[in-house]
Formats: sequence, structure tokens, C-alpha cells
Amino acid sequence: MIRLTNFSIDAPRWDQNTFVGRLKHFFNITDPRTVLVSEHELDRAKALVESCRSVPAVVFWQWVNQSFNALVNYTNRNAACPISLTQIGVAYVSATSTALVTAVGLNLYTKRAPPLVARWVPFAAVAAANCVNIPMMRQQELINGIMVTDEKDRELGHSRVAAAKGITQVVVSRIVMAAPGMVLLPILMERLEKLSFMKRIQVLHAPLQVMLAGGFLLFMVPVACSLFPQRCSLALSSLEPELRACIQATHGDCVPYVYFNKGL
Repeated sequence: MIRLTNFSIDAPRWDQNTFVGRLKHFFNITDPRTVLVSEHELDRAKALVESCRSVPAVVFWQWVNQSFNALVNYTNRNAACPISLTQIGVAYVSATSTALVTAVGLNLYTKRAPPLVARWVPFAAVAAANCVNIPMMRQQELINGIMVTDEKDRELGHSRVAAAKGITQVVVSRIVMAAPGMVLLPILMERLEKLSFMKRIQVLHAPLQVMLAGGFLLFMVPVACSLFPQRCSLALSSLEPELRACIQATHGDCVPYVYFNKGL
């Protein structure tokens, strides 16, 4: 599959701007040996061509990926903010639908684009889905707010502004986490696949790509998680007016900043 994405399945295999290329093309399509090919082989060839158009594969793998992400986002939410099964279902459907629509739409849009651009479609889909998946799975935090404390961990109240800041940082971290493996890896693989020794070991392309993706993630997961402090701070002046007034009424000017756990 990786090798086949280097050219359009609908275009001739040889350069049509040269006589030799055109000659090979027409020799190929008029080859009389094709009449001897069995029905089974023809069906197998048809299935191979259809698989290269990749929409079902894109849909399947985006669904698998976003299903996993929904589980991760649910387990890393603020546990103090309960979420119902209905809300989980709505969040899951919204996130997976966004990923699928983005991936399929971009695949169709980039059909005539260079192969490298088409290889970046999964990253765009993952980024778009993260922007929906994480806020939806943690919607209760946005609706009811999350607990904010003072510097000594004394509870001050629930803030929706703090929830929005924490979730935004998590979304950014997740996108950064995926970026090198999904943006740089396609460039690297495109260069490698042009090398003569790589053309001789095509069966190893997929395992190599998986190994490199794992290497990127092994490095990027801790890097992305370290972008923002786990214990986030927010200026008192940035809070909702009612919460700010309540804190000032109780503590005066002794609490210039509030703190909260942004989640992962």
C-alpha cells in the first residue's frame, strides 16, 4: 500500500511524453496474454485497484484511531467532573465523525495533488478530530468548571475559564505530539522509497514505517506533555466575574493567582 501511493492508479505507468513510454503503455494494455488470465486473478486485480483508492481504509483506520483517542481522553479527564453515558456517546460520535469527514474530504480534495500532500491528510484529520474529541469528552469541565485553588491548595471554587485554558493546552499538546510522526515521516519515507536498496526490500516498508512512527512517539510523548505545567496557573483577573468577586470577598488581595490541574 505504501509503495502504491507513489503514483496515481488511474495514470499510465510509464512516461507518456516519450515514445518508449507510450510504446510500453500500449504493449501493456494490448497484451494478448490477458485473455488467459483466470476470473479469480481478474477479481484479485480489481480488488487491489479498489484498495488503492483507500476511502474504506481511511474510514476504518480513522475510526480505530479516534475510538482509542476517545478512551484516552475519557480516562485523562478531570475525574471530579462526572460525565453520563449519553454524553460519552455524543462525544464519541462527534469526534469520530469529524475525523472521518475531514479525512475523506481531504482525500477527495487532494486526489490530484502530489503524493506527499496526500500523505499529510491523516495528520489534518487527527488534528481536527483532537479539536473536537478532547473538548467533547471533557465537556462537563467546560459546562460546570473545574476546581481552582490558591497556592496552598485551598479550594476556591469552580471555573469554566480555567477548564477552557486547560483543555486548550491539552489539545495543543496532542497535536504537537502527533506532528513529527505524521508530517516528517511521510517526507522521510518518500525520500527513502526512491533509494535503490529500498526498492529491493519493499516488503519491509510497512514495518520500517511503524518502527519510525514508534520512535517519533517515544520521543514526542514526553516532549508534548512537558509543553505546559501540569499544575496550571491563571491570574485572578482572568476568572469569571462572579468567582473573582467571591474570592476577593473572602480572601481580599491575598490570592493574585489560582491553580488547577489541566489533565492530560
